[in-house]
Amino acid sequence: MGKRYDIDQLDQTILSALIKNARLPFLEIAREHNISGAAVHQRVKKMEEAGIITGARLLVKPTALGLSVCAFVGVHLDNPRHYASTVEAIKNIPEIVECHFVTGDYTLLLKLFCRDHEHLMNVLLNTLQNLPNITKTETLISLNQIFERQVWVKDKITISHSSRARKKTNS
Repeated sequence: MGKRYDIDQLDQTILSALIKNARLPFLEIAREHNISGAAVHQRVKKMEEAGIITGARLLVKPTALGLSVCAFVGVHLDNPRHYASTVEAIKNIPEIVECHFVTGDYTLLLKLFCRDHEHLMNVLLNTLQNLPNITKTETLISLNQIFERQVWVKDKITISHSSRARKKTNS
């Protein structure tokens, strides 16, 4: 059986603090909650080992890099059997930052960033739509991102996490 880790209220508090600011020193979290820095470190390490925390990353504003167009592209495949090979090809397109297997009219939903509309058109016509097995795409251009946030952590409940369940959903 896989590792099981029960997330308690203190873990939730630590997760909430780190979601808001992944660079927050463990000692600052510890002082705020009247525990030792080592306790915070140990809990974070256990949550990493259980697969609850999967990393920390730096978020960069796309417009700061000259990427002013955000678009979502619905992709239709000619056959669901081509899903894996198509996803592997999509991974090689740097403008695409997210890829989701979805229900509904599309097989895949992609999020991408481009410099301008001409760049977007080039990615669509000369890259994405040239991939074998893609029969149709539909593009939605975001006019404004209202907000973005990380997942929320519920307060005052116990959450169980099994790494075995995680492995099943990731495969």
